[in-house]
Amino acid sequence: MSGPDGLRGAADADADAVRVSVVLPAFNEEATIEGTVRTTVDTLSGFLRDDEFEVIVAEDGCDDRTPEIADRLAREDARVKHFHSDRRLGRGGALEFAFERAAGDTLVYFDTDLATDMRHLEELVARIDRDGYDVATGSRWMPGDEADRPAKRGVPSRGFNLLVRTVLRSDLRDHQCGFKALSRSAFEELRDAVEDEHWFWDTELLVRAQRRGMRVAEFSVDWEPKGDSKVDLVRDVFGMGSQIVRLWWQLSVSPRITRTRTVAAGALLTVAALALMTVYLDPAQVLRAFTEADPVPVAAATLVYVVSWPLRGLRYRDILSELGYDERVGFLTGAVFISQTGNLVFPARAGDAVRAYVVKARRGIPYPTGFASLAAERVFDLLTITAMAGAVLAGLLATDGTGAVATAVSGNVPGVSASAVSTAVQVAAFVGVVAVASLLFIVATARSDTNYVRSVVSRFSQDSYVDYVVGVVEEFAAGVQTVAGTRTSFARVGGVSVLVWTLDVVTALLVLSAFPDAASAMSLTQLVVVGFFAVSVGNLAKVLPLSPGGIGLYEAAFTALVVGLGGVPAAVAFAAAVLDHAVKNVVTVVGGVAAMLGLNVSLTAAVDETEDVDDSEAEAAAEFATDD
Repeated sequence: MSGPDGLRGAADADADAVRVSVVLPAFNEEATIEGTVRTTVDTLSGFLRDDEFEVIVAEDGCDDRTPEIADRLAREDARVKHFHSDRRLGRGGALEFAFERAAGDTLVYFDTDLATDMRHLEELVARIDRDGYDVATGSRWMPGDEADRPAKRGVPSRGFNLLVRTVLRSDLRDHQCGFKALSRSAFEELRDAVEDEHWFWDTELLVRAQRRGMRVAEFSVDWEPKGDSKVDLVRDVFGMGSQIVRLWWQLSVSPRITRTRTVAAGALLTVAALALMTVYLDPAQVLRAFTEADPVPVAAATLVYVVSWPLRGLRYRDILSELGYDERVGFLTGAVFISQTGNLVFPARAGDAVRAYVVKARRGIPYPTGFASLAAERVFDLLTITAMAGAVLAGLLATDGTGAVATAVSGNVPGVSASAVSTAVQVAAFVGVVAVASLLFIVATARSDTNYVRSVVSRFSQDSYVDYVVGVVEEFAAGVQTVAGTRTSFARVGGVSVLVWTLDVVTALLVLSAFPDAASAMSLTQLVVVGFFAVSVGNLAKVLPLSPGGIGLYEAAFTALVVGLGGVPAAVAFAAAVLDHAVKNVVTVVGGVAAMLGLNVSLTAAVDETEDVDDSEAEAAAEFATDD
């Protein structure tokens, strides 16, 4: 038997007679795998005929002698099979691969360390094969078990299971006991639904089975820990925690999200964010600031922002060109206008996917390419914005400007000492330096054949779940790699990105200079430094897909920084933030409406179309970006 990417399995036995398939997920188990296989075969022989079961070693990209031992065992005993993968699939991935090719209707798996007493194996099989349960699992935390767990294992385990029961509304007491079974039909129904491929696979399987109304049996087992506890910060804290949140969102929140609800929630959040400002600001002062604003700099700001849009189209043309598609800048500028208008109308950045629809519907560019190009553009946006904010902070640290900033902030914010602010600014400046260094590191990874990210993170975690964590960073780097095929293309796209966001900052500076109280409070140098930082942080706040166009988030971040760093009155800073954002949004909407009329595109139809895009196309986009 063979499979993709170097996956292979030993020859099948008489599949018609096999009732029970036991899978042993194995990674570098050369010291124990032979004893585990023989113990498993002997235990199964005690209550099943020899032709009614098979034992499968799901060997997951081992780099020790496990494959060699598994091959020998398969040759010596027809009841034993060996499924091999050249690359790491993760624990869940290895189990899925083996289950897909297993012959039995009852699918069993347990940890190869045999921590669970094997006398429970017959009961585990019987729960599926005889009693008709869909899923069965052993439990170390039910009354009647005898699991002797040291504190370094028991405390995290109890905490994790409590979170799963509370957040994911599971009725089970133990979700991670490596001693489970399920029916063939249950596996076929759940296999595509379970997304995790690593250690959370067990938990997700059990939770999704319960949500679908399947019969799940949990019974107590005798369990004795074997070997050292593998407490892994990356996997146990960040990995498992993020997966609990992800599954909660998918099961409890996402099904209730409709377009009407998202638009209403986004509008409500926007109104609430702006209304909250009235708690700290006098609306009369804000209105007075508006009336005192000079319209000439505002008009200049509008023109500057209009100029930035053809540059966005030019950048998008260069990105698509690297993916093999040559289009006119005018058409692509219109596509960008439409997608950004969608982001103003719909929350959660739903407009981003609209662009993939526009280029597909009007130019025949496939969805995977559209999504990959959009991902690359977003990566360069984040690179540029973060670099701008980080560079300002790094400059403050290098020139010892943190003291001046601390003095200014303490003078503008009553009750805050200069020393406390100085410490905070120094920490923020250090974070800025780290952010810039991290961006350079990611770019280096994207430009190199060596995977620096994985090699560095692997120093802190050797667990297979590190693949999940590193994958997030690698996906980001893949966006850079998509357009970093040559140094020239990387420099061109990066350079245009800097121009785009510099014009965004210049727009805000011109708007800010239109307010007399703001212009008098800061020197030209302060105006530039504060403006770059405030706009950069404000745009980073907009990355959170909480409100349409980031309205409220941008104003809050911009106002806080202009008041704190520039000494501008709060009402004036808020008025400037609102006017700056309004100028940009009006230009975006006008351009978006014109583009929709010119290209005959309906925004609502585009959103409907992209909601129906198959997940496989989105996955293909990610793979496409990585391959390029």
